[in-house]
Amino acid sequence: MVELVTGHAGKAHATAEQAAGLNAGILGLDDYVLNVHDKLKITVVSANKVTIGTGELVMQGRHVSQGTPEDLIVTNGSQGQKRNDLIVCRYAKGSQSVESAKLVVVRGTPTTGTPTDPAVNTTSPLDGGTTYDMPLYRIPLDGITIGTPVALFNVLKPMSDVWDSLTPVTGQVKMPYSDRYITLVRVGRIVTACAYITLTSNFTQVSNVSVNETIPEGFRPSGDSRAVMRGTDNSGAISFYLYGTPEGKMVLHGTGYTGRFVGISGCWITA
Repeated sequence: MVELVTGHAGKAHATAEQAAGLNAGILGLDDYVLNVHDKLKITVVSANKVTIGTGELVMQGRHVSQGTPEDLIVTNGSQGQKRNDLIVCRYAKGSQSVESAKLVVVRGTPTTGTPTDPAVNTTSPLDGGTTYDMPLYRIPLDGITIGTPVALFNVLKPMSDVWDSLTPVTGQVKMPYSDRYITLVRVGRIVTACAYITLTSNFTQVSNVSVNETIPEGFRPSGDSRAVMRGTDNSGAISFYLYGTPEGKMVLHGTGYTGRFVGISGCWITA
């Protein structure tokens, strides 16, 4: 039966289950730490104690808040053995359907070989699970020494960041051997280049020649790629490439003639 949740019903009727379903539908069917406060930052205090900082998280639609830092005890390690412990946020539904959440250290199994993570509860409360664990950190122990904790969660970016990633940003780069400019448009990390220009000088079969023009900051390719812009005319007599580096430097390869109209296009990923 359909029920209006966000409306006055004359009685208490909105449930935690409905709120969790809304959160999961908007934020996704996964677990996230939100980008506020300390983001549940971990600090190793001693050989058997860590501190989890403040933060907010959403696990399977359930919102959990950590308003003050919390100390957790890690069982001491053993000489000559290794172990992986997990720090989890544990959701539980008890008697009379009372729900709760707390931070728990799940102890792994000591071994002289390569340690594995301990098993955790994975049945989502959205699917009827009464106990569910969201892993936050792996705590590696080598003998009695706590190693560097490994974060196991994703930080959910706010809507404002998503908006910024979808807002086009425009720029331009001067075309070598021309008095015209190539238009650059960046949406998120994707840059497109487009122009229809006239060449003012000849260049014939140049091979990866450095030019003075540079790609502006904010539009330069990432370190594992390079910008590629191709120029051609309708006859096929003009064909060249402009390659750009993460530093913004460009090289020219190909052929062009004075007075000819050239279409230029390109696409790459920025840093």
